[in-house]
Amino acid sequence: MFRNFIFSIIFFSGIILISIIFLPTLLLPSIFVLMGGKIMGHWTAFCLKTIMSVEIEVLGKENIIKEDKFFIAASHQSMFETFYLQTIFNAPVFILKRELLLIPIFGWYLKKIGSISIKRNKISKDNLGFFDDIHKTINNTQRPLIIFPQGTRVKPDEQPAFKKGVIRIYEELKISCQPIAINSGHVWPKEGTMQSNRKITISILPPLNYGLDKNQFLNNLEEIIYSELNKIA
Repeated sequence: MFRNFIFSIIFFSGIILISIIFLPTLLLPSIFVLMGGKIMGHWTAFCLKTIMSVEIEVLGKENIIKEDKFFIAASHQSMFETFYLQTIFNAPVFILKRELLLIPIFGWYLKKIGSISIKRNKISKDNLGFFDDIHKTINNTQRPLIIFPQGTRVKPDEQPAFKKGVIRIYEELKISCQPIAINSGHVWPKEGTMQSNRKITISILPPLNYGLDKNQFLNNLEEIIYSELNKIA
């Protein structure tokens, strides 16, 4: 419990400090704000390693799509991946719930870096432009999208069916998908206390190229991510 308390104090104090330091960059091109996100990712790793004695392992870097445009579909068990994936991929664009944009300062940063928001489980006027925003991002930049197809953070022993929105993105964008399995919930769970002296594994899996039938794509994506999570659990 004491380690958890110390981690929370130091980690969130650091995140707040980085946010304050980079506050002026909101008036500058987004590349400067993106540097702050990368620093937050490294800060997350530093705190986990030094305070919680957590090892962080990245597997499958050779599978990263290097030349073509792609989007990332990652498992989601904790806050860890929202920070740390920024250290692996070039300025990724997160697809996230709209409520996060309403958080003072943090929401300003999310808007500045081009995060794409959606109201979950709702058909609304705001959501009608969702795919327009995605197309603009893919067509005008080299930044990969990141989506969490489980829809929200889940416990390590939960394996819910993926949301069908990932199919729409696959069909709309007509680009490859980079699957990623992350077992961060064993260290930083959705509920309960954090665990020390453990290992977080980020497994970057071979891409699913565009051209699959939509149901085959969804089934393959679920199977390879959940199979990998079972291996690295």
